[in-house]
Formats: sequence, structure tokens, C-alpha cells
Amino acid sequence: MTALVERALSSYAALEVETGVASASPQRLIVMLYEGALKSVFAAKTAMLCRDLAGKGEALSKAISIIDQGLSPALNLEGGGEIAHNLMALYEYISMRLLHANVKNDIASLDEAARLLADLKSAWEALEQRGRPPTVVAVEPEGRRASVSLGKA
Repeated sequence: MTALVERALSSYAALEVETGVASASPQRLIVMLYEGALKSVFAAKTAMLCRDLAGKGEALSKAISIIDQGLSPALNLEGGGEIAHNLMALYEYISMRLLHANVKNDIASLDEAARLLADLKSAWEALEQRGRPPTVVAVEPEGRRASVSLGKA
């Protein structure tokens, strides 16, 4: 593939994301953040398996940034009650697992973080499909499930 084609595809992808963000519901925006975090975790796992230290570090930094600068600030800790605080704790836990994976080259930590992110993403996809806040099943770090209602969006 030529450099010109690669640049064109990259520009198209960026435009598609911008268009998606501009027209997205709040629920869809959260799903997009989860998708980006998961994509970065999977890229980090691939880089780790290929012994690409720079690629691993870049991908994990992006995943942590999405969690810490996208998902966490979206929480309403004052009005969101216990669920918002539980999600904040879970986001902090996931970020710590990703940091651990980076330092120790621990694929199991990456897999755990990906599983937690995927479970949360599925809950938000259900919310998006219904168009209203459903009861969401959140998975705690130990693998236990807890049902919570998100209330009004």
C-alpha cells in the first residue's frame, strides 16, 4: 500500500469517527470510549506477544488515557450515587491492571482488563438499544456480578 493510500484511509477513518461523535447519543459516546479502550488493550496484547515494547507502551497509554480522561470524568459522582462510585473504583482498578500488565508483561492482567471493559461495554450497548437506562449487570474485579440501576440519563 502506498503512503498516499494510507494517508487517505487514515483521513477517512478520522472523518468517520468525527461524524459518529457529532451525531452520537451520550450512551453511544460511552460505548465508543469502551470500543477505543478495548481496541488499545488488544493492540497492547499483540505488541506484547511480538515483543514490541514501544507499541505495547503506546497502546496501554492510550487505553489508560481513555479510561482516566474519558470514562472517569463522564461519571456524575454527586448525582450518580453508589453506581457512579463503584464505576469509578472499577475504572481505577482496570487502569491499575493495565499498568501492572505494562510493567510485568502480564497477559493475564490484559485479559482481565479486557473482560471487565467488554462487560461494561455490553451493558452500555443494552442501554443504547433500549434508549433508556436499564438495570445493568456490572462485573466486579473478583468476577462477582452485581445488578444496579442507572436511573435517568
